[in-house]
This record gives sequence, C-alpha cells and structure tokens, in this order.
Amino acid sequence: MDEEIVGLSSMATRPILAELSEWIGRAHDMPVRFESAGGVEVARRVREGAAGDVLVLAEDALAALAAEGLVLAATARPLWVSQVVAAVPEGSPAPALDSQEALRAALLRARRIAYSTGPSGTAVLDLINRQGLAEALRDRLVQAPPGVPAGTLLASGEADLAFQQHSELMDLPGVRVVGPLPGDAGISTTFAGAVLTASARPGAAGEVLDLLAAEEAAETARARGMRPAARPPARDRPTSG
Repeated sequence: MDEEIVGLSSMATRPILAELSEWIGRAHDMPVRFESAGGVEVARRVREGAAGDVLVLAEDALAALAAEGLVLAATARPLWVSQVVAAVPEGSPAPALDSQEALRAALLRARRIAYSTGPSGTAVLDLINRQGLAEALRDRLVQAPPGVPAGTLLASGEADLAFQQHSELMDLPGVRVVGPLPGDAGISTTFAGAVLTASARPGAAGEVLDLLAAEEAAETARARGMRPAARPPARDRPTSG
C-alpha cells in the first residue's frame, strides 16, 4: 500500500501513535503519519475542514465532533485510558499524595501550579474547586500554552507543581513524576479514535484503527503511561471510497 493514511491527534497520544505508526508501516505495509497538537486546536482544525483520515482525541471531544457529523460515529472506539499525575522539578522532594489531605497540603504549599489546556487541565480545575481551594490558589495557577506540556514550566522554573497526563510528563527533562492522585481525586481520560467523515479512504482508515486497538499495540500503550481501554462490541468497517 503506497498511499499514506494521515491522522490527527492530541499531544497526549503523540508518543504512542509515533511508535505504532512505525509498527503499522513496517509490519503491515500501511504508511501512516499522525499530526499532533493540543486537543482544542485539533478539534478546531477538524471543524475548519482539516484534511485527514483518522482522528484520536479525548473521548468526549471526539463524541462532540461525531454529533456534528465530522467523524463517522459508527467507527468511534475507545483506545487508551490515561491517568493524570502530579510532577515536580527534578531534584525537588516529592510531596506525599497518599490521601486527599496530603494532596490538599501539597496544593497549598506550591508557589505556582501548572496545568494544561486539554481535558486534564479542566479536570484539575474542577478538582481544585471541589477541594474549596479555587480562591486560595487563583493567583498561583499557570496554564501552559496550547500544545505545550505543563511539565516544561517545571523545568523552566515557572512552576513547582504540575498536573497532566502521564504520557506527556514521563519523558520530559528536568521533571520528576510523583504519581497519580489519591482515591476519589484520581483523574483519568479515555482517548478514542474514529474515521474522519472527510476521509477519502475510510476502509483503510478503519484498518488503522483496528491495529491501534489490537493486542499487539497494548504493550506500547503501557510503556507510554496508558492502558488499553475496554473493547467495545465489534462494528462494521466502512468501505473504501
């Protein structure tokens, strides 16, 4: 197969998709390339008519695009589940995160708290509101620019505590991942994939989705800080157009 399948994705899944694209091309002779950006930016591009075949985004963002007819709803499927983790600058002591009280204390001790523009950032703000700390922390919150990992603000000294998807923090230089949030404060995001309605090759795009969800891809997901999502019932694949 010579014609390249083009995918669009959020930054959280970029490392996984880079490895799996190489595997699909090598093992299945299907050239695949993903373009990644912040999830909000990717959704905007899709709404503005960006060309592509496969879309991988947070499940709720993808569902919104399906409701607008921009992806083929029948092809949508969960792929991976990612936990939001806390991180500090490398060399800094790790705060205890073994209870809600410990998390609250870590938030109150932090001078600057970094969070993302994606679904994890929204969830972190909701968590802070539920903790009753929105006013106390209002002047200490710093949002990373779209498509920029919140962990880069740790490395640059602009923050001393950050929250984001594990896959986006685990390999950043100057960053120490502390771990997931405790108990009911835990935050996870399911990333899903679907065939874009605008795809000229929906059949081949559906094959790529099948491979992304295959058992052979699960180890790559785990190595990149995610776990495979529960498999939905089988659905008919669209025919090539």
